[in-house]
Amino acid sequence: MLNNSTMMQRDLEVIWHPCTQMKDHETLPLIPIRSGKGVYLYDFEGNSYIDAVSSWWVNLFGHANPLINRRLKAQIDKLEHVLLAGFTHAPAIELAHKLVALTPEKLKKVFYVDNGSSAVEAALKMSYHYHLNRGKKKALFLSLTNSYHGETLGALAVGDVSLYKETYEPLLIANEQVPVPKDQSEEAAREALKILENLLEKRGEEIAAFILEPLIQGAGGMHMYHPSYLLGARSLTLKYDVHLIADEIMTGFGRTGEMFGCDHVAISPDFMTLSKGLTGGYLPLSVVMTTEEVYNAFYCDYNEYRAFLHSHSYTGNPLACTAALATLEIFETEDVLGRNRRLSTYIEKKLVSFLELPTVKEVRQQGMVAAIELQGYDAKERVGLILYRYALTRGVLLRPLGNVIYFMPPYTIKKEEIDLMMAVAYEGIERLNRSLV
Repeated sequence: MLNNSTMMQRDLEVIWHPCTQMKDHETLPLIPIRSGKGVYLYDFEGNSYIDAVSSWWVNLFGHANPLINRRLKAQIDKLEHVLLAGFTHAPAIELAHKLVALTPEKLKKVFYVDNGSSAVEAALKMSYHYHLNRGKKKALFLSLTNSYHGETLGALAVGDVSLYKETYEPLLIANEQVPVPKDQSEEAAREALKILENLLEKRGEEIAAFILEPLIQGAGGMHMYHPSYLLGARSLTLKYDVHLIADEIMTGFGRTGEMFGCDHVAISPDFMTLSKGLTGGYLPLSVVMTTEEVYNAFYCDYNEYRAFLHSHSYTGNPLACTAALATLEIFETEDVLGRNRRLSTYIEKKLVSFLELPTVKEVRQQGMVAAIELQGYDAKERVGLILYRYALTRGVLLRPLGNVIYFMPPYTIKKEEIDLMMAVAYEGIERLNRSLV
């Protein structure tokens, strides 16, 4: 009979896990998951865990969602995959039309990719190649400090994770960074926009695109900033002929309180990258949304140097597109954003209590993302790992980012589950303060 111990042993014999120092698992047990239902994950011994991080921010409507399950079961008997070069299929066509209708008005074309990092890579290449097709060699990219856009080489180059960039620096494309607004105030946004304008004025002719995560920097400790920065950035990039890439891979599909982070100030970027919640957490799929203007810069009689030659074997996979269509159907038939706003208000009220704890530096929230930043701990103490281990003993999956504990649960979470999720985090910090963990 399979149990947690057996599954863990078999795993460690052969699997190299992502974002993991494997030596940690000499003392840190792996949690083998047998099944999931709603906001819960279940291991091989029947223990349950509230998925407070939506399994790396992808699961919007709960595990084993009945509607998405039905749609996938029907599709798998029709078509599992076909190449998207010279061929097409109904799920890809229907999904593309829905995304064009759903995203900001100038985004009229859909380019299918496989995952978030690949979508960022494609957007960067499209931007550079667009300028090249217009006779301009703009080989520099611009991004925000504290940003994260993925872990392939192009995505790493425009991110700001020092551990990655220092290791792979010789392999990375040219990138400059401007300061992210220091907090969620309008004043901080204004200060950061002044610096952005100064750089664009000096180097706009060199810069192909400015990429940012709207409102929330996910892997950057859930750092958040005011929506007015997006409005200013859009205005400035238009002024200096620099593309704006909105990386909505994490912030898209309702996480920020609107369907997309860009919707808070009604801006339309030149590119929007989407993934994670796009398929409700079921299958890998990503897209690059772009404009007619960008598309037309590549549209011509055959010219191998002008064409955008970028492809993945599973581009536009019918099963993944079907999962995405089912996910969007839930948005269409239920008041998802309204329910999220009510839940985020409930979370906001409960967040206040964390400020009573002496080691809590700040709490912050944007829609269905809430964060608690701790102070007074050295990185070597690995307090995030300590809190992660404690939360598992209480039936909650938290995965802190260094000294930042965050909540990003599926939208189907109930208030009593929010209560438990946040109570466990509170208890964990209290115990940490008393050195009892």
